Amino acid sequence: MQRAGKWKTPRRPGPKKGTNIEKDPVGVYCRIRPLGAEDEECCIEMISSSTIQLHAPNGLKANRNGEYKEMQYTFKKVFGINTTQLELFEDVARPLVEDLINCKNGLLFTYGVTGSGKTFTMTGSPGEGGLLPRALDMLFNSISPFQAKRFVFKPDVKNGMDIQSQVDALLERQKRDSQQSVPKTPSSRQKADPEFADMINPDEACKSENVVEDCCYSVFVSYIEIYNNYIYDLLEDAPFDSVRPKWFGGGTPVRNNEFIPPQSKILREDQNHNMYVGGCTEVEVKSTEEAFEVFWKGQKKRRIANTQLNRESSRSHSVFTIKLAQAPLDADGDHILQDKSQVNVSQLCLVDLAGSERTSRTKAEGSRLREAGTINQSLMTLRTCMEVLRENQICGTNKMVPYRDSKVTHLFKNYFDGEGKVRMIVCVNPKADDYEETILVMRFAEMTQEVEVARPVDRPICGLGAGRRQKNQAFKDELSRRLEERGGPCNPDDPVMLDQLIESFPPLPPCELVDPNDDHTLPRLIEVLERRHRIRQMMTQQFEKNASTLKSMLQQFDSQLNAKETILHDQQTKLTEKEKLLINQKMEIERLEKKSKTLECKIDILQKTTEMYEQDKRSLQEELETQEQRLQRELSERRRMEQRMQGVVMNTKHKWEKECERRVNAKQLELQNKLWVKDEKLKQLKAIVTESSSGSGAAIERPERPSRERDRNIAQKRSASPSPLPTALPAHPMHRRSHSAGGEKWVDHKPSSNLDLDTVMQPIIPNAIKVSTPNEKALSKCHKYVLRHQELASDGEIETQLIKGNVYKTRGGGQAVQFTDIETLKQQYTKASSHKRRSVSPDGPDQNEDMENRVPVASTSSSYGYQKRRKP
Repeated sequence: MQRAGKWKTPRRPGPKKGTNIEKDPVGVYCRIRPLGAEDEECCIEMISSSTIQLHAPNGLKANRNGEYKEMQYTFKKVFGINTTQLELFEDVARPLVEDLINCKNGLLFTYGVTGSGKTFTMTGSPGEGGLLPRALDMLFNSISPFQAKRFVFKPDVKNGMDIQSQVDALLERQKRDSQQSVPKTPSSRQKADPEFADMINPDEACKSENVVEDCCYSVFVSYIEIYNNYIYDLLEDAPFDSVRPKWFGGGTPVRNNEFIPPQSKILREDQNHNMYVGGCTEVEVKSTEEAFEVFWKGQKKRRIANTQLNRESSRSHSVFTIKLAQAPLDADGDHILQDKSQVNVSQLCLVDLAGSERTSRTKAEGSRLREAGTINQSLMTLRTCMEVLRENQICGTNKMVPYRDSKVTHLFKNYFDGEGKVRMIVCVNPKADDYEETILVMRFAEMTQEVEVARPVDRPICGLGAGRRQKNQAFKDELSRRLEERGGPCNPDDPVMLDQLIESFPPLPPCELVDPNDDHTLPRLIEVLERRHRIRQMMTQQFEKNASTLKSMLQQFDSQLNAKETILHDQQTKLTEKEKLLINQKMEIERLEKKSKTLECKIDILQKTTEMYEQDKRSLQEELETQEQRLQRELSERRRMEQRMQGVVMNTKHKWEKECERRVNAKQLELQNKLWVKDEKLKQLKAIVTESSSGSGAAIERPERPSRERDRNIAQKRSASPSPLPTALPAHPMHRRSHSAGGEKWVDHKPSSNLDLDTVMQPIIPNAIKVSTPNEKALSKCHKYVLRHQELASDGEIETQLIKGNVYKTRGGGQAVQFTDIETLKQQYTKASSHKRRSVSPDGPDQNEDMENRVPVASTSSSYGYQKRRKP
């Protein structure tokens, strides 16, 4: 047997320096299984289509604050308890099957606590097929018309694929059929197992529309399990016990005539650094039923056990691999192209991980305890690898990922380091007993979503034209029809009849000569060879006859083809002219369309500009109206203020006039009384003098009081020219010194924005360092700090606040200020006290009398005394 070609699984190219490789995060989905009983406590709530929330069950130990926080986790999509298997397949597994047909690898695995529904999600039940049977059904529904014959693709023992010709494949099939020791592959018409007979409803069957019809396909499946960190082939023909004996994993193996233990497989690395299971059985299947039977054959050998948490708990990780080999047809569309560089092999791995569990809950002992420990250890290694991958990708580190610590991670190393799609379904049980384990699962799922895997690259099949298979089939149909019309034989030329004729060759009998006196083996062999020779001669004669007939038909076809080519050339000339005309018309239409678009753009721009101008106009008009209203209000307010000030001025003037008149009148009366008293005294003195001069006996005349009329006249004359009021002496500015200013050194912080009012009371602080901005150097030299803050009081006057504080040194070597007092200085006008002192003196009015005078003073709100200004 000669090999027409050999194909090796290509090495996934690693990231090159300076190249940007597109990556996609690992798609993580969540599926919630229904509760076992209605009265069970639920700890999971589905908030949205992508978010779930975990509630702490009753009786669980609370945290330090006496409460247990509710936690939310987000996934790519969350499937509730009412989700069907078909809906789950359409969202998760269907894209992976599409990629498998398009020469892209994929990995899908289920993860969760024991009893969360992982096996049901992957396998399903009768009537509710899971992801695995639906993926197989979709694959065969898509490629069944384009499958290659059995043994055309043949896997080798080094993760490669051999390609055989049609004759070699035929001989291989006859050889397999003649061997009685090897059971025949079940027919595609047989049902696999009663449990899988009605796995998928025919109404739910799906099919891919992206199948390349010019290729031939072949499907190979393999089924392994990883038990106690050992790999076993579930499709191996050796006897397989569901319960592992004591020798397993160490010690001396028990060998007898009844039980032959299966040998564990080892992981190998091919020449392209891809991981594979050495010596693993790969079965070529041609239908969904046949693939079901192969799967069920291995499923019966998988290790399950009864535990406290699950009646049929998986005690191992199972990996079902679907490998699709495809090669393009040649230019004639009749045979497979014998070019190994044009062959592609893609695979989809469906992994059902064993459930993580706590031995305290399962009460496992002996071998069950060891199984649980190995399962938890492998799942922990998977978590560790995901954490290191995420750290390397996020932080840019180059830590070594511990793939080799577990067979599960070592087997799928190529998916995370190479390219492909990775999908994970997190199965959760909402019952309260699994709350703590569910939290760990959620944390791992949340972390896995941040890991990125290189996006698969599209690989073209070949550079040949499309539709080769259809053209070849149409040619064969037309040839058969022409032969029937001519009355020639058509059956031998029919490809189906030709294959049946080739398969009708009698199989070769056994050729081993054990006995030298054997007279039956050689005659039987000679007879079979003669029959095969007669059949070959008959085929040769028929072939020559068909060849001559075909040659004459081809000559006739050539003449007809030449005539049709001439007609076609004329038609093409006319068509070219019409195409040119159409191209010109199209160019004119495009030019007009561009012009129309340009005009539309201009119109849009003008409309937008007009709208902007109108909007600006409206805003300006509104602003103008607002300004006018404000001016009107200010004008009316000013008029009211003027009127009010005029009234105040008139009242004040009238009041001062009355007061002056009253004072003048009072002075006049006082002066008149003084003059009258003086006159009386003068008269008495005159009388005394006269009396003394005239004699003692003379009578003393009583002085007469001056008349009131004379006094009134004198008062009117003096009121006509009143004396001016005494004015207040100018005030001498005096600066006040803050009572709190002692011998300490001060930092006088006076911002540059403060105004210098030059009022009477201005604080003067001795030993002060004046600054305009906060200064760390100045604070380190002083013990006190004062800040001058100015603001406008409610009465419109400027108010100055002196904010005082002590300066302390901090532990860090800096300075801190602790404010202790606020002193407020405010400028206001007040009236002096109007106590009047009256005294009778001939020199005129009293000069010490206090006059009403408006004096600016400064008031303070602190505990320090007032300093008032008085007249000298």
